[in-house]
Amino acid sequence: MFNKVSYRRGVLEGVILYTLGRIGALINPAVFPGWVFVVAPLIFLSLQYLLAPMWATRRIVSTKRERLSKRFWLLGPRLAALCLGIDLLITLAFGMPVNLFGTQQGSVLMRLLTSGPNHLTLVDFGVYELKTAALLFALFTLWVICMRLAVGGFLRFTMPAGGNRVTL
Repeated sequence: MFNKVSYRRGVLEGVILYTLGRIGALINPAVFPGWVFVVAPLIFLSLQYLLAPMWATRRIVSTKRERLSKRFWLLGPRLAALCLGIDLLITLAFGMPVNLFGTQQGSVLMRLLTSGPNHLTLVDFGVYELKTAALLFALFTLWVICMRLAVGGFLRFTMPAGGNRVTL
């Protein structure tokens, strides 16, 4: 009932979930009280890297026989490219994700132009974005393929015996 949206809307919902997780990753974990100090960054990471491609793949309507068509093979890289663009915009405007014990040091644009302890070189920023791109493309493609196979019933097969075929 709830898994009947178009391809475009599924991609949009996945990008929105990734954006929420990426914006949440800007928050310093020290502002959360008690046990939420550990749980909040995990929730933001799972929104970014796990829930976004799973949600998008699960929600897109497909025919009964469709398992991995061309549009689902391209869903992972397409979603990763859009999320990489969002990540680039958020990183340039607001800053890089905060480590568990780190603090937010400001936007990358300001850090590229300043000197001192908060200075960020263009090479460091490029390496960060390349690592993020590799992670996004690999994980999103893997999650989309696995989720699509799981939803489509990849263990389902038809026995080739006689006139009364049995589907397991």
